[in-house]
Amino acid sequence: MMTKFLSPFLVVLAVFILTACGSDTPSRDASVPSFKPSATAMAERVPLPRLHEAVGTVKAKTDTRVEAQVTGRVLKVLVRPGDKVNAGETLLVLDSQASQAQLERSIQAKSSAASMTRQARDVLAAAKAAFAKAESTYKRMNTLFEQKVVTAEEMEKSESAFLQAKAGLGQAEQGVAAAEARVREAGKVVEEAEIGLGYTTITAQESGEVARRLVEPGDLAFPGKELLSLQTGGSLQLEAMVRESLIGRISLHDKLSVKVTALGGEVLAGEVAEIEPLADPVTRSFLVKVRLPEVPGLYPGMFGRLLVPLGQEEAVLVPERAITRVGQLETVMVRDGDNWLPVYVRTGKNLDGRVEVLSGLSGGETLGIGFSGDGGQ
Repeated sequence: MMTKFLSPFLVVLAVFILTACGSDTPSRDASVPSFKPSATAMAERVPLPRLHEAVGTVKAKTDTRVEAQVTGRVLKVLVRPGDKVNAGETLLVLDSQASQAQLERSIQAKSSAASMTRQARDVLAAAKAAFAKAESTYKRMNTLFEQKVVTAEEMEKSESAFLQAKAGLGQAEQGVAAAEARVREAGKVVEEAEIGLGYTTITAQESGEVARRLVEPGDLAFPGKELLSLQTGGSLQLEAMVRESLIGRISLHDKLSVKVTALGGEVLAGEVAEIEPLADPVTRSFLVKVRLPEVPGLYPGMFGRLLVPLGQEEAVLVPERAITRVGQLETVMVRDGDNWLPVYVRTGKNLDGRVEVLSGLSGGETLGIGFSGDGGQ
């Protein structure tokens, strides 16, 4: 029954489109006498917010690179992408044989240095005793020399023995100081070796989720090579480049809308968390980071658009049901007195069942929706 009602209108509309193909603007004089809408609606002129779409990428708030601090073969990789990890949890294990051997050598060196220190202290104790004896003899001989009891030669021998004992004491003290320095140095080497051995077990510094795994058992790990990538810091954020002419419209903690394509165009409520104060010298744009709510299906790396408000503009909105599409042509039926005229329009965005009309209507027109015709009865 619906096909019988629509067929006369479609025939007339097709004739109208064919006659209008040669001109840019369809004529409003070719009325459709048999057209009788089942309902009517108004083309409304309403203010709409103007928005600039700054493209960006969804990223984790903190993306942590997990790297090795020492060189070694990877023995175990205990996590895979998507795994949740806690702070302190073991992620990878490296071959520790070289580090263990270095620790043992450093411990032996420290032990040798400690033994040498004990020997140096024994030498120092002997030197102190010899110095004390030589000093006592020298003082006594000096008193006897003043009393002319001993000869000058005996006095010189006593003084020489005293000076030698004093020099020996100084050398012994230096030997102890050097030995103790070697012990301290060896202790630092042991600490470094222990730290190096600890670096063969790589743990998570923060709780998060494993984003990427870049090594397998048997691979060589070395400082600077990324082994894993962890997403930490909780919620995700959109990082978008906003051109310099618009950056003044955005402030910290502003509530802005974000549209993520992979979520079916769902608009998310975001909050501006960071604005980098330096513009990119090539694109003349500023990096803006917008914190996003937790939404199922939202993942790092997704494409998104930051909607920057530019004020308002008037737009003409009509019900989507009032538009007839034939190929790429879009037409609405407009009341003109007692007649209905087909008018070619160009449409824009779809807004909750209503369509923005970019050209063809100025607002206030009465539109026909649906069709019932005399020829179909």
